[in-house]
Amino acid sequence: MKFKNLIIGNILSIVSVASVTAQNTNSYWQQHVDYKMQIDMDVDTYQYKGRQELTYTNNSPDVLNRVFYHLYFNAFQPGSEMDVRSRTISDPDARVADRISNLSPSEIGYIKPTMLTQDGEPLQYEVVGTVLEVELNTPIKPGESTVFLMEWDAQVPVQIRRSGRNNEEGVALSMTQWYPKLAEYDFQGWHADPYIGREFHGVWGDYDVKITIDADYTIGGTGYLQNTNIGHGYGPAGQKAVKPVAGKYTWHFKAPNVHDFTWAADDEYIHDTVAGPNGVTLHFFYKNNPDIIENWKNLQPKTVELLKYFNENIGPYPYEQYSVIQGGDGGMEYAMCTLITGEREFGSLVGVTAHELAHSWFQFLLATNEAKHEWMDEGFTSYISARAMNEVMDEKSPNPFAGSYRGYYFLAKSGQEQPASTHADRYASNRAYGITAYSKGAVFLAQLGYIIGEENLNKTLKQYFQDWAFKHPTPNDFIRVAEKISGFELDWYLMDWTQTSNTIDYGIKGIEPAGRNTKITLERIGLMPMPIDLYVTYEDGSEEIFHIPLQMARAEKENPYPAMTWTVLPDWAWAYPTYSFEISNGKTVKSIMIDATQRMADINPENNTWGMQQ
Repeated sequence: MKFKNLIIGNILSIVSVASVTAQNTNSYWQQHVDYKMQIDMDVDTYQYKGRQELTYTNNSPDVLNRVFYHLYFNAFQPGSEMDVRSRTISDPDARVADRISNLSPSEIGYIKPTMLTQDGEPLQYEVVGTVLEVELNTPIKPGESTVFLMEWDAQVPVQIRRSGRNNEEGVALSMTQWYPKLAEYDFQGWHADPYIGREFHGVWGDYDVKITIDADYTIGGTGYLQNTNIGHGYGPAGQKAVKPVAGKYTWHFKAPNVHDFTWAADDEYIHDTVAGPNGVTLHFFYKNNPDIIENWKNLQPKTVELLKYFNENIGPYPYEQYSVIQGGDGGMEYAMCTLITGEREFGSLVGVTAHELAHSWFQFLLATNEAKHEWMDEGFTSYISARAMNEVMDEKSPNPFAGSYRGYYFLAKSGQEQPASTHADRYASNRAYGITAYSKGAVFLAQLGYIIGEENLNKTLKQYFQDWAFKHPTPNDFIRVAEKISGFELDWYLMDWTQTSNTIDYGIKGIEPAGRNTKITLERIGLMPMPIDLYVTYEDGSEEIFHIPLQMARAEKENPYPAMTWTVLPDWAWAYPTYSFEISNGKTVKSIMIDATQRMADINPENNTWGMQQ
């Protein structure tokens, strides 16, 4: 369609907020926790002993009579919920499949508390799968703090999902979700979700962690190394290494204002550092494998570019370091670091780094509850990383989100779609989860730009970061920022797109002479409302966009394409299935198209054009 391509090319080439409140009746609050932990790792048995002093501050208006801890490693045992779910879901993740059910006692993962006290007094507790249920001796009143002391034994599982030992690329230890982690309590209560397969939620606080491990191993991960003169060039050049005690070093890290702590270790890591923007040091840990070294060296300047892009388009990365670490089973974001598999083609290596680095903003700094709002962290990350890759890798795509739209269309037409408000573990299939979280979540933002205008969307992302970094925002918190920036009412958009499976389908119903005028009739076929941009080309070659605002949005976007004629028509109320207007400029209409940018996720494009040659 020559006309269609011409319009798309033309269009895409031109292309103060109130106090923060949460989605509840109280002013915003969040809990606080400080961890001091020491572990001693045996790299031969993959077992370790841990000690944790945890200071918990109750900033809620509620009296807490109990607390919960996550014991994530317990998922990697035959018969666990993760194991059974993987063996009973219709499309199991190939990385998991039935592998957990086949683990031997020396291969399973576990965290076994051996002692737990509150302010020096022993506590009663029960291990229930991946959750530790604890009854308190002394309730924690609003504004009070208490200190929990725990000791535990643990075993690192064979690497299956995210965590584990000896992954397929030979990385010895991918230590994610490795410690007893206090569950989050917020305005919705406790979030003591079992670890079945999906995402995470944590309490903001400070971490002080000491890891004792074989002296041949190098560690990378969360936080700032305090004893920088140990080991293998991790610290400043020229410092003398500390002599190992009994063949081991103790690595001491501190991480301020984070909600998780992750590390990885290997005895063959190459460790490079690169200066990033705003004084951030970028660390790269990867295996001494000749087949991957060149790609990992070339990745480093690209990571600098990516960090700069996210700083400029979301907000400044606030920590002093970020580490890209070979480990895990694909790519997963953590505090100040990511674990990715490293034996990839260069484009794939940059792509996974872009996605996981973007998560430092969308989920780590803007710490949504991933179990409840997985589309926010994965979708927003997919959106901004697609934009970043388009620039950093000079992809020159007119629509960098086209793949996300295709994924959403597939799901919407499959009959298998569930609302994006579905709990991450409760999707009927892994495919439905993945497309909803990543693709439909990315389309949420791309399409919002169509509704309120790209400039307003860009302002919204920056204001959202400014208002909600280091907090736990909800979908309503984001949409309220967008409303205040744009002047639009957007509750309808949030509800229909994320809480229902309603679809968008508008069509051109008819075009007919009306005296000297031309009458055009559009129809709404799908249940989800949208404003309409209608592109008209006349026989004389001129073009015009007719914008039909959505009445319930109570606003209209400004002309995003100043080089084209922009005519605003009366609002279209959702309940009316058809909408007619007349073109009275005396010109002959040659062709018509609904949304030439293809940013409105209309599931049936066949009825969106008239007069165009296929």
